[in-house]
Amino acid sequence: MPKQLCIFKVMYKDFYSLKESPFNITADPDFFFASSRHEEAFNHLVYGIRSRRGIIVVTGEIGTGKTTLCRTILSRLDQTVKTALILNPVFSDMQLLQMIINDLGISYVKKTKLDLVGAITLFLIEESAKGNNVVVVIDECQNLNIRQLEQIRLLSNLETEKEKLLQIILVGQPELGEKLKSPSLRQLTQRVSVHYHILPLLKNEIEGYINHRLKIAGADPRLKFTLQAVEAVYAISQGTPRVINILCDRALLAGFAKETFTIDHSLVHESARETQYTYEHH
Repeated sequence: MPKQLCIFKVMYKDFYSLKESPFNITADPDFFFASSRHEEAFNHLVYGIRSRRGIIVVTGEIGTGKTTLCRTILSRLDQTVKTALILNPVFSDMQLLQMIINDLGISYVKKTKLDLVGAITLFLIEESAKGNNVVVVIDECQNLNIRQLEQIRLLSNLETEKEKLLQIILVGQPELGEKLKSPSLRQLTQRVSVHYHILPLLKNEIEGYINHRLKIAGADPRLKFTLQAVEAVYAISQGTPRVINILCDRALLAGFAKETFTIDHSLVHESARETQYTYEHH
């Protein structure tokens, strides 16, 4: 981000009495907005975890809030659920096992694949005996190859006579759903108990989404997006949260430059022109 833009962002936060930027594109659970579709996805995933359904798949286009959803779920699970979050799965199947072990805090000595699987298995058995559950979330799974996905299937086989010892949430773009249709992954696909595809926000949810993020960030009550501005945000973003954030963030910068607390449609369109590359490529 250009230095001048960073300075302006600090200044607009002060101008609007913001304790933090309301429209960052990072996956922050504090800003999770329970749209009808995201709440439905949340409930599906929590059900899958609590009922120990094994493999759960979440797909959605870029910027629809998949990672935020998963971070939110992990942050709201109680202490009886041990979790691991793998954000960048560009690694070998061996490294995948190591990352899961490290994130779960499992102690291990030897480093052969058999040793790693053995360490995970022992951990799962011990946690199950305590009445605990274990969840591993793997993001950007559309980038995993057949061998890595097969390793995940083998991990999902770890179970007692009554329940799965490990709940695995595979998160990815729609290509993940297509990849899982491959005949070579038939055994993995048969183990998917829940598959939810996240869609963008509905038009009538945009205003609530914007106001929710402004409220969480502690915005000055005078700061408002007009109805026409909200409609412009929807028309440009088509409800994709990441694009909404990019537009609204830039609109606040434009509003600050004009020293106004009213963000109207002209500021949104101005922001869209300035960020054309951004919102066309995300």
